[in-house]
Amino acid sequence: MTIQIRKPLNPKDIDSDAHLPTESGNFRIAVTTDDEGFEHSLLYVEGFSNSVNPLIRIHSECLTGDAFGSLKCDCGAQLKKSMELIQQEGAGAIVYLRQEGRGIGLESKIQAYALQDQGYDTLDANLALGLPADARDYKIAAEMLKKKGVTKVRLMTNNPLKVQGLRNNGITVSNRISHITGLCASNKDYLNTKRMRMGHLLDIE
Repeated sequence: MTIQIRKPLNPKDIDSDAHLPTESGNFRIAVTTDDEGFEHSLLYVEGFSNSVNPLIRIHSECLTGDAFGSLKCDCGAQLKKSMELIQQEGAGAIVYLRQEGRGIGLESKIQAYALQDQGYDTLDANLALGLPADARDYKIAAEMLKKKGVTKVRLMTNNPLKVQGLRNNGITVSNRISHITGLCASNKDYLNTKRMRMGHLLDIE
């Protein structure tokens, strides 16, 4: 029996863009590393780059919601719904940003959770820790879209700051599409704080 040892490849010669089958359907995933070394993902369907005005979701990483199914937020439900809608559309992408906890990081987010357990709302918990209400930046999201030749989008979001963030970085947002899902008793106060104190456009009671 002869064992063939393949010559090692140079990673720089390999595109970080590959097929990714999911429960929602077939996607491709591409990775972009920013200047600080954070790796962000673009989850998209074939033909996305050829779309004139594709459906887009800018989704900030949420380990507790996306991976563990936390009901303290609506993040996991929003991610799942956006994947399903993009598959139904047949053209679109999710820009998945490594900006955990609205940009404050996982440890600080869990510290904020601990303060929420004591009665703080999501905004006051951040401020009590000496952290900003929202530390996210959308420059890298715009760069990832432009890399695929996309400069005009329909954006699934309830957050006006995401719309403005893309526009400030050269992406035309032709439509903001409401993206309300995953409401439950455990995240009612969280969503009301977003609506009443952070300017999110949420038509909820």
